[in-house]
Amino acid sequence: MRSTHSLPYLFVLFALTVNVTAQQDGGWPAWRGADGTGASTGNPPTTWSEDSNILWKVKLVGDGTATPIIWKDRVYVTAVVKTDKEGEPKEKKSGGSGRGGRFGRSRRGGSRGRGGFGGGGGDTTTKYHQFLVVAYDRMTGKPVWSKQVAEEVPHEGAHGTGSLAAASVLTDGEHIYAFFGSRGIHCLDLDGKLKWSKDLGTMWTRNSFGEGSTPVLSGNTIVVNWDHEGDSFIVALDKRNGKERWRTKRDESTSWGTPQVAMVGGKAQVLVTATRASRGYDLKTGKQIWSLRGMTSNCIPSPIVSDGIAYLMSGFRGNKFQAVKLAGAKGDLDDSKNVLWERASGTSYVPSALLYQSNLYFLRSNSGVITCVDSKTGEPHYEGERLSGMRTVYASPVGAGGHVYITSRTGVTKVIKAGAKPEVVATNELDDTIDGSAAVVGDVIYFRGRQNLYCIGATKGN
Repeated sequence: MRSTHSLPYLFVLFALTVNVTAQQDGGWPAWRGADGTGASTGNPPTTWSEDSNILWKVKLVGDGTATPIIWKDRVYVTAVVKTDKEGEPKEKKSGGSGRGGRFGRSRRGGSRGRGGFGGGGGDTTTKYHQFLVVAYDRMTGKPVWSKQVAEEVPHEGAHGTGSLAAASVLTDGEHIYAFFGSRGIHCLDLDGKLKWSKDLGTMWTRNSFGEGSTPVLSGNTIVVNWDHEGDSFIVALDKRNGKERWRTKRDESTSWGTPQVAMVGGKAQVLVTATRASRGYDLKTGKQIWSLRGMTSNCIPSPIVSDGIAYLMSGFRGNKFQAVKLAGAKGDLDDSKNVLWERASGTSYVPSALLYQSNLYFLRSNSGVITCVDSKTGEPHYEGERLSGMRTVYASPVGAGGHVYITSRTGVTKVIKAGAKPEVVATNELDDTIDGSAAVVGDVIYFRGRQNLYCIGATKGN
């Protein structure tokens, strides 16, 4: 998220804060772009198919659902490969209890009760899995390098539509940072050489839905949110060596949203949404600054920050969208004037929202039903507009060239005009399952399917 996680939502799950010049330099350094809004200054095509406007298409190694990132001349993705080698899950010093949890789970395999997607995750396996970071040439799609950063027998399964390679990698322009949850966080240089790795323990997700929240990077600090069914925490690492800077306990169950970093009064804050409360933390110390209740359970969409306003959303068994003024936000914000507006309908379960040209676009649950509201007031331009032919959607919408791109799991992308009316300008289809969000760089759009990596741009004669 992004586009995606052990949980599909997780693909979608995933925002990052880096220097905004990354967009100007022609990069997409995280799953929601350089500023975490899902918007691009590019102008990609509005029409394509398997027979038109495909600059290249390459078969992917292994499985994965995360959105690709693009930096300079390369495209980076994560992948997991199941081997034939037998083994047992490795016992680790857990980041939490890993056994009881708020919702419970069996030691072998996921809960079979109903969950956010109609059931728990699949049983675990006795097979070793290889966890990879793969680089592709941006111009041709040819593989440049592949690096295995871990090999383990997973301790629990994932949702049936999810993947064990769900979190997007991120880059500061000098290194690649790949997070595989219970398989650690890993730093590689741009040529695939491993610089350091950090094991944070074992995560136990609700209903064994799987892992997928992407870390956030700001300056020399990487922040990982570790909400699960054990002892939850948020931790900051030095990006140069992986050493822990601070760790703060969290009274939370599993959540999957990627944190966001905001500058408030000259100081950096880390923002995280979750079931019990959304919270802001001091990036330097990890001290909690404020909290706000109202999100639903199974929080997946990531915060968006723009012009000092944080936009917080969730949509499982309820609906909530909150706009929070960060200046002066301290302590308990419930009933505070810092909450500028709230909505209680039509919000997304898996996809994050898109902030584009002063409007917020979001889908109802995981469906092709879209709402557009004014970001300043929360007032709708339109709401509950159904996009025909769109079934389940896990990917987050992206904005570019005056259009909004919405992609379903069946590979159908609707392109609508940005603005106050939901005018569909094109319907496009690819022969793949797509859970990760699109990445847009210049006049090119990249999709990571379950089978293929696509580079879409205007070809000769189109």
